Amino acid sequence: MSIASPSQRLPRIRSGAWLLSLALAGCGGGSALDNPSDISNPAADAGQKLSFAYYQKCINPIFLASLPIQGTSVTNTCAAGGCHDVNTGSGGSFRINQGATDVTIGATPDAAALRLTDMYKNFKSAQGQVVFADPSASRLINKPLVRGVLHGGGRIFLDDTDPNARLLLYWMSHPAAQGQDEFSAAAPASCAA
Repeated sequence: MSIASPSQRLPRIRSGAWLLSLALAGCGGGSALDNPSDISNPAADAGQKLSFAYYQKCINPIFLASLPIQGTSVTNTCAAGGCHDVNTGSGGSFRINQGATDVTIGATPDAAALRLTDMYKNFKSAQGQVVFADPSASRLINKPLVRGVLHGGGRIFLDDTDPNARLLLYWMSHPAAQGQDEFSAAAPASCAA
Protein backbone atom coordinates (compact mmCIF):
# COMPACT_ATOMS: atom_id res chain seq x y z
CA MET A 1 0.00 0.00 0.00
CA SER A 2 1.42 3.35 -0.97
CA ILE A 3 0.83 6.55 0.92
CA ALA A 4 0.16 9.71 -1.08
CA SER A 5 2.62 12.52 -0.56
CA PRO A 6 1.33 15.98 0.48
CA SER A 7 1.77 17.26 -3.08
CA GLN A 8 -0.38 14.39 -4.40
CA ARG A 9 -3.15 15.02 -1.81
CA LEU A 10 -3.44 18.78 -2.53
CA PRO A 11 -5.23 18.40 -5.89
CA ARG A 12 -7.79 16.10 -4.22
CA ILE A 13 -8.42 18.65 -1.46
CA ARG A 14 -8.80 21.50 -3.97
CA SER A 15 -11.14 19.36 -6.05
CA GLY A 16 -13.25 18.48 -2.97
CA ALA A 17 -13.48 22.12 -1.86
CA TRP A 18 -14.53 23.19 -5.36
CA LEU A 19 -17.25 20.52 -5.49
CA LEU A 20 -18.53 21.52 -2.03
CA SER A 21 -18.64 25.18 -3.06
CA LEU A 22 -20.50 24.28 -6.24
CA ALA A 23 -23.02 22.17 -4.31
CA LEU A 24 -23.66 24.92 -1.77
CA ALA A 25 -24.04 27.55 -4.50
CA GLY A 26 -26.78 25.42 -6.03
CA CYS A 27 -28.76 25.69 -2.78
CA GLY A 28 -29.40 29.40 -3.03
CA GLY A 29 -27.43 30.96 -5.80
CA GLY A 30 -24.04 32.63 -5.62
CA SER A 31 -21.02 31.48 -3.75
CA ALA A 32 -21.35 29.81 -0.39
CA LEU A 33 -19.17 32.59 1.00
CA ASP A 34 -21.17 35.55 -0.37
CA ASN A 35 -23.03 37.87 1.99
CA PRO A 36 -26.42 39.26 1.04
CA SER A 37 -26.32 42.83 -0.21
CA ASP A 38 -28.98 43.98 2.26
CA ILE A 39 -30.18 42.51 5.53
CA SER A 40 -33.62 43.28 6.90
CA ASN A 41 -34.36 42.67 10.57
CA PRO A 42 -37.96 43.77 11.10
CA ALA A 43 -39.02 44.38 14.68
CA ALA A 44 -41.03 41.56 16.21
CA ASP A 45 -43.74 42.42 18.71
CA ALA A 46 -46.42 40.00 19.77
CA GLY A 47 -48.49 43.01 20.74
CA GLN A 48 -49.26 41.93 24.31
CA LYS A 49 -47.72 43.15 27.54
CA LEU A 50 -47.93 42.00 31.13
CA SER A 51 -49.78 44.28 33.56
CA PHE A 52 -47.58 46.79 35.36
CA ALA A 53 -50.32 47.60 37.91
CA TYR A 54 -50.71 43.92 38.86
CA TYR A 55 -46.94 43.55 39.07
CA GLN A 56 -46.59 46.56 41.35
CA LYS A 57 -49.39 45.52 43.70
CA CYS A 58 -49.05 41.72 43.74
CA ILE A 59 -45.72 40.55 42.33
CA ASN A 60 -43.03 43.00 43.51
CA PRO A 61 -44.02 42.40 47.18
CA ILE A 62 -43.19 38.69 46.72
CA PHE A 63 -39.59 39.61 45.93
CA LEU A 64 -39.34 41.78 49.06
CA ALA A 65 -41.03 39.33 51.45
CA SER A 66 -39.01 37.17 53.81
CA LEU A 67 -39.67 33.70 52.43
CA PRO A 68 -38.61 30.34 53.88
CA ILE A 69 -36.12 28.22 51.97
CA GLN A 70 -37.79 24.80 51.84
CA GLY A 71 -36.10 22.11 53.95
CA THR A 72 -34.18 24.63 56.08
CA SER A 73 -34.88 27.02 58.93
CA VAL A 74 -33.54 29.91 56.85
CA THR A 75 -35.66 32.74 55.46
CA ASN A 76 -34.51 35.36 52.99
CA THR A 77 -35.84 37.81 50.45
CA CYS A 78 -35.31 37.45 46.72
CA ALA A 79 -34.11 41.07 46.68
CA ALA A 80 -31.46 40.46 49.34
CA GLY A 81 -27.82 41.31 48.80
CA GLY A 82 -26.07 38.31 47.31
CA CYS A 83 -29.33 37.19 45.68
CA HIS A 84 -31.20 39.45 43.24
CA ASP A 85 -30.40 42.89 44.69
CA VAL A 86 -29.74 45.35 41.88
CA ASN A 87 -26.42 46.47 43.43
CA THR A 88 -24.94 43.43 45.15
CA GLY A 89 -26.87 40.48 43.78
CA SER A 90 -25.25 37.49 42.17
CA GLY A 91 -28.50 36.02 40.83
CA GLY A 92 -28.02 36.42 37.09
CA SER A 93 -29.99 38.87 34.99
CA PHE A 94 -33.00 39.07 37.32
CA ARG A 95 -32.48 42.16 39.49
CA ILE A 96 -34.70 43.92 42.04
CA ASN A 97 -34.25 47.40 43.48
CA GLN A 98 -35.38 47.03 47.10
CA GLY A 99 -35.96 50.77 47.42
CA ALA A 100 -38.36 51.02 44.49
CA THR A 101 -41.46 52.93 45.55
CA ASP A 102 -44.97 52.47 44.22
CA VAL A 103 -45.92 54.83 41.43
CA THR A 104 -49.32 56.26 40.68
CA ILE A 105 -50.77 55.41 37.31
CA GLY A 106 -53.21 58.10 36.27
CA ALA A 107 -56.13 57.85 33.86
CA THR A 108 -53.76 58.97 31.11
CA PRO A 109 -50.41 57.61 32.27
CA ASP A 110 -47.18 59.32 31.28
CA ALA A 111 -45.59 56.12 29.98
CA ALA A 112 -42.19 57.74 29.36
CA ALA A 113 -41.97 58.97 32.98
CA LEU A 114 -43.20 55.65 34.40
CA ARG A 115 -40.58 53.75 32.44
CA LEU A 116 -37.82 55.72 34.21
CA THR A 117 -38.89 54.61 37.71
CA ASP A 118 -37.17 51.92 39.75
CA MET A 119 -40.48 50.06 40.04
CA TYR A 120 -40.69 49.84 36.26
CA LYS A 121 -37.09 48.59 36.12
CA ASN A 122 -38.08 45.83 38.56
CA PHE A 123 -41.08 45.06 36.34
CA LYS A 124 -38.90 44.81 33.22
CA SER A 125 -36.37 42.61 35.00
CA ALA A 126 -39.09 40.19 36.12
CA GLN A 127 -40.77 40.27 32.70
CA GLY A 128 -37.42 39.32 31.16
CA GLN A 129 -37.67 35.98 32.96
CA VAL A 130 -41.06 35.14 31.41
CA VAL A 131 -41.75 32.81 28.48
CA PHE A 132 -44.88 34.42 27.07
CA ALA A 133 -45.94 31.41 25.00
CA ASP A 134 -45.66 29.08 28.01
CA PRO A 135 -45.63 30.82 31.42
CA SER A 136 -45.06 27.51 33.23
CA ALA A 137 -41.71 27.25 31.40
CA SER A 138 -40.58 30.66 32.72
CA ARG A 139 -37.46 30.96 34.84
CA LEU A 140 -39.40 33.28 37.15
CA ILE A 141 -41.39 30.27 38.38
CA ASN A 142 -39.01 27.37 37.69
CA LYS A 143 -36.01 28.75 39.59
CA PRO A 144 -37.79 29.16 42.96
CA LEU A 145 -39.36 25.73 42.44
CA VAL A 146 -35.96 24.27 41.42
CA ARG A 147 -37.80 22.62 38.56
CA GLY A 148 -35.35 21.63 35.82
CA VAL A 149 -32.97 24.48 36.67
CA LEU A 150 -30.64 25.17 39.58
CA HIS A 151 -31.36 28.04 41.97
CA GLY A 152 -28.58 29.24 44.24
CA GLY A 153 -31.19 30.45 46.73
CA GLY A 154 -32.63 26.98 47.13
CA ARG A 155 -36.22 25.86 46.77
CA ILE A 156 -38.52 28.70 47.77
CA PHE A 157 -41.92 27.34 46.73
CA LEU A 158 -42.89 23.77 47.58
CA ASP A 159 -45.04 23.47 44.43
CA ASP A 160 -47.36 25.38 42.07
CA THR A 161 -50.03 25.60 44.78
CA ASP A 162 -47.92 27.97 46.90
CA PRO A 163 -49.88 31.26 47.04
CA ASN A 164 -46.91 33.25 45.71
CA ALA A 165 -46.29 30.78 42.89
CA ARG A 166 -49.98 31.06 41.96
CA LEU A 167 -49.72 34.86 41.82
CA LEU A 168 -46.65 34.64 39.57
CA LEU A 169 -48.35 32.17 37.25
CA TYR A 170 -51.52 34.26 37.13
CA TRP A 171 -49.58 37.45 36.25
CA MET A 172 -47.56 35.69 33.54
CA SER A 173 -50.61 34.05 31.96
CA HIS A 174 -52.91 37.12 31.91
CA PRO A 175 -51.35 39.75 29.64
CA ALA A 176 -53.11 42.97 28.70
CA ALA A 177 -55.51 42.72 25.79
CA GLN A 178 -54.05 42.76 22.28
CA GLY A 179 -52.97 46.29 21.34
CA GLN A 180 -52.94 47.61 24.93
CA ASP A 181 -49.77 48.63 26.72
CA GLU A 182 -48.57 47.49 30.14
CA PHE A 183 -50.29 50.46 31.81
CA SER A 184 -53.77 49.78 30.40
CA ALA A 185 -55.02 47.45 33.13
CA ALA A 186 -56.18 48.97 36.41
CA ALA A 187 -54.65 47.75 39.65
CA PRO A 188 -56.59 44.80 41.07
CA ALA A 189 -58.66 45.32 44.20
CA SER A 190 -56.88 42.36 45.77
CA CYS A 191 -54.14 39.98 44.81
CA ALA A 192 -55.98 36.80 43.91
CA ALA A 193 -54.85 34.26 41.39
